[in-house]
Amino acid sequence: MTERSIIRPDLPLGRSIYGEDPAASRGRLVAEHASPTRTPFQRDRDRIVHSAAFRRLKHKTQVFVPYEGDTYRTRLTHTIEVSQVARALARAFGLDEDLTEAVALVHDFGHTPFGHAGERALDRKMKAFGGFDHNAQSLRIVTTLERRYADFDGLNLAFETLEGLVKHNGPLTGPHARVPHPVPRPILDFDALLPLGLDRFADLEAQAAAISDDIAYNTHDLDDGLRAGLIELADIEGLDLAGSILREVRGKYPALDPSRTIHEIMRRHITRLVEDVISETAKGLAEIDPRSADDVRDAGRQIVRFSPAMVMAVDQTRRFLFERVYRCESVMRVMREAEGVVEALFDRFHERPDLMPRDWAVGVGALSQERLTRRIADYLSGMTDTYAINEYRRLFDAVPQLR
Repeated sequence: MTERSIIRPDLPLGRSIYGEDPAASRGRLVAEHASPTRTPFQRDRDRIVHSAAFRRLKHKTQVFVPYEGDTYRTRLTHTIEVSQVARALARAFGLDEDLTEAVALVHDFGHTPFGHAGERALDRKMKAFGGFDHNAQSLRIVTTLERRYADFDGLNLAFETLEGLVKHNGPLTGPHARVPHPVPRPILDFDALLPLGLDRFADLEAQAAAISDDIAYNTHDLDDGLRAGLIELADIEGLDLAGSILREVRGKYPALDPSRTIHEIMRRHITRLVEDVISETAKGLAEIDPRSADDVRDAGRQIVRFSPAMVMAVDQTRRFLFERVYRCESVMRVMREAEGVVEALFDRFHERPDLMPRDWAVGVGALSQERLTRRIADYLSGMTDTYAINEYRRLFDAVPQLR
């Protein structure tokens, strides 16, 4: 597929026929007047960036807690890196860059303090009421929990942004569902108000954001693991992608110091992944020949994807990261302690809901057990790592050893 067939020069700003048209957005749950200066997707992006949930990402764990160093990725820096890759993919295919960026920027809003450790703890505590899912929590934040606007709760984002948030990894129901377990209740509840087509694929903008997440964390978690000393350059020699790049860099720069060698590997690593996605996606578009964003939704598969060979390389990298970084005993020890912090906070607030701040504690006496536990989970999931540690210190007069 040539560049001319990917991007239609006869459409505004080189927009493709299969990308989203902001002028044809399906609108918002609460109707608003159009902006004279910004498209709906530009407004969504701006609302996301100016939200409290976005700021909190600065102090939420990606892999390493803040005590371990101030140059490792946080949820915020990871999110920014994802959005940068996503915009590059959107530009390559003439998609709406603002919508793509909005989905990328909002995709991790529902993550708890201490990353997946906090999510595991809350999932156990919420088991009797459907568990806890960070993607569903992202939806709760942007539709209910952010309370900044006079006319509505949440951010009142456009349909396309919400659809991308919920379905960027694929359909949640139907024959192509990406998960075998039931759809989280918060998603079903909102879908009853504004149907998101849970059995259909998302548009290309959301698909671009999703694969950019894979590109970013597969590359940057390797980077952080190397710089943390959990793995050495010799350890990645056996990886098909990173190992081949390492040999390439050493061949061209035999005297390069380790720090620059790592950076050179990582920047090439991202480039290879992005170029592979662009090539494979162009093939998919030629095969399916979508004429609209709805054709993409009904294509029956993800269109923005890696080539089969790159899928194997990415899966190999992911397995390596799980074994050598995510499940390394020094990381797991901290994560077990972090899970204990979140569980202890949950139990204490369940016993004494009045210990939560006034805005959260008001009216708790009239809540059912399900609504009380959900409110506690909402409060805890919104905490940053540092705020959770301070709350633990306040309630238990102890400092968790997260080192």
